[in-house]
Amino acid sequence: MGLIIESIEYYLPETILTNNDLQKLFPEWDLEKIVEKSGVYQRHIADKHETAYDLSIKACNKLFQNYDKNKIDGIIYCTQSPDYIMPPNSFLLHKSLEMNDEIFAYDFNHACTGYIYSLGMANAFFKAGMAKNILIVNADTYSKYINKKDKSTRVLFGDGAAATIVQHSENGKGLIDILFGSSGSGYKNFWIPAGGNRNPKSDTTSIEIEDEHGNIRTENDIQMEGFGVWSFVNSVIPKQVNELLLNNNIILSEIDQFIFHQASLMTLQSIIRLLKVDDQKVFINIHKVGNTVSASIPIAIKDALEQKQIGPGSKIVLSGFGVGLSYGSILMDL
Repeated sequence: MGLIIESIEYYLPETILTNNDLQKLFPEWDLEKIVEKSGVYQRHIADKHETAYDLSIKACNKLFQNYDKNKIDGIIYCTQSPDYIMPPNSFLLHKSLEMNDEIFAYDFNHACTGYIYSLGMANAFFKAGMAKNILIVNADTYSKYINKKDKSTRVLFGDGAAATIVQHSENGKGLIDILFGSSGSGYKNFWIPAGGNRNPKSDTTSIEIEDEHGNIRTENDIQMEGFGVWSFVNSVIPKQVNELLLNNNIILSEIDQFIFHQASLMTLQSIIRLLKVDDQKVFINIHKVGNTVSASIPIAIKDALEQKQIGPGSKIVLSGFGVGLSYGSILMDL
């Protein structure tokens, strides 16, 4: 028994923030230099009162236009920007979609490796015989955690939600193997220092500080040490992908497409170089959506399918990495 991806839909906020918009707001920013590293030309931004749940319900409504929601056995919802401290967003979704009561539903707090974790957990449910059809939702509104004067994060991240239906497979197709990794010692390379119970928001945490690169932020905002994250990814992802392929007696040239978390263009180019893989085999769509956190991989899969870069029978590698610091990779047949 394995896991197959039955269908994916996604939704992006209507508001689009382009680099030209940012240049008008901050004429002192060197957008050309920043874009060389980020690769992002536009990103979708949630409105003030638009939440991760709002984005996800629209993605799910698109998904269930062609699928019977009554077949769903469970909901796995990945977000770091929930609507409430409690209850989890999965229950808000369950209510709005008017789904059966005889299903499980839960949220988990994860970021850029979230889709890999989602598939791994769904696969475990299938192998345990506890489900046959699972709805996976990955949604975030990171823009609400970003200081508008922090060019390192504001240029990079976009908001979005993806909804995926996964099913168990009896014919051997689907998920072949999966590897996870964690490096908690690097957690301060990507975090929000204040806002939780250990360091609640206060007047002190709301003081703006400018770093040596001209980025302005408070302790309530995302703090990203770009070089630290980039170095971490370079040190673990090529090694993990090679290990994944070696464990399954597969060589790089046998993979039809690699779909990595759309972290930044510089990160993707580094992985391509270190893996020594043909760049035509690495799908990239960060230029039009930005880094959409755990939704980035399913959004990329959907785009790759629509652009016919992959299709039924394709052998692909999915790989995520980021907050935690975390990383994980999957080998699968579509």
